Amino acid sequence: MQEYGVGIFKAAATKSALKKLLKKGYLSIDGRPASTATWIKGGEQLSLRIPQQPNNQKKLRLVLDVLYEDEFLAVVHKPAGILVSGNSFKTVARALPQNLNASSAPDACTPQPAHRLDYATTGAVLVGKTRESIRQLNQLFEDKAITKTYYAVTLGVMPASGTINTPVDGKAAVSVYTLVASVASPRFEQLNLVRLQPQTGRRHQLRKHLAGIGHPILGDRDYCPKELLLQGKGMYLHAFSLRFNHPQKLQPVAITAPLPQKFLKLFPNSNKDMLELRDTASGNENTDTSSFKKPLK
Repeated sequence: MQEYGVGIFKAAATKSALKKLLKKGYLSIDGRPASTATWIKGGEQLSLRIPQQPNNQKKLRLVLDVLYEDEFLAVVHKPAGILVSGNSFKTVARALPQNLNASSAPDACTPQPAHRLDYATTGAVLVGKTRESIRQLNQLFEDKAITKTYYAVTLGVMPASGTINTPVDGKAAVSVYTLVASVASPRFEQLNLVRLQPQTGRRHQLRKHLAGIGHPILGDRDYCPKELLLQGKGMYLHAFSLRFNHPQKLQPVAITAPLPQKFLKLFPNSNKDMLELRDTASGNENTDTSSFKKPLK
C-alpha cells in the first residue's frame, strides 16, 4: 500500500502524506483499515475518509506581515521566537486564517505552510491555500525547484565565497555562501554579512555548515561556542527570498522579506535595495509580485 497508494488521492500525493493518512486510519481497502504493509492485488476498493475538523479552536491573535497573496498561495514573514507549525498554540500555521483572505477556489482549505523555519529564524514562509496548491508546492520542494536565499551574520575572518558540502546527519548537503560585507569586532574579530543559498534542505543545514567551517552564526545557541554566544539579541539568520514558478499561473514569482533592523544596525549600508540587486543579478524581470492584503479579523 505504501508504494501503490501514492497519487491515487490528492491528499496522498507524496509518500509522507500517505503514511500520515494510513497512520491515522483514514484509508481503507474493501471496508477494512489499511496500513503501510497492506498488499494490493488488484480489484480492491480503496476509500479515503478524512473527518471534518471542528471549527472551535481558539483563534491566535498574531499579526503577520503578508508579503504576497493570491487565490492559491501566500508568502508571510515569520517573526523570531515562534514555531511555523506543531502542537504549540502560538504557531505561524494557527495565525494564517486570521491574516489571509479565504480562497474562492473549489478546493480551498485551511492555509498550510509548505516548509519550516527554525524557531529563532526570521523571514519568508511559503503557504498553500488550496489542496492542489499544497500538493504542488510540496512537489516543488521535493524537486528542488524553489530557490531559497538566506542572509546571516557570521563570526571571524572568512573567504569571499565558497561551497560547503559536508554531509548533515549522514545525508548529502550542499550550501553556497558569498561574503557581502564585513566589519571589525573587538570581541569576535570580524562580523560578516553572508548570503547563503542552500542546495539541499537538511535540518539546521546552514547553521551546522557555517559552524563546521569555524564561522558560526551570531547568536546561535546550539552551534556557537559558549564563549562567543551573544545574549539577548536572538539568532542572526534570515530567510530573505523565495523564487519559483507559480504552480497555477505558470509565471515566475520572486518574493523578498526585508532584513530585520538588527542586521541593518550592524551593516547600515547593506539595505534592502542593495540585497535585492544582488539577489536579481541573474535577471528575472518578469516576476509576479502582485498581492492583496486585509486587516486582521
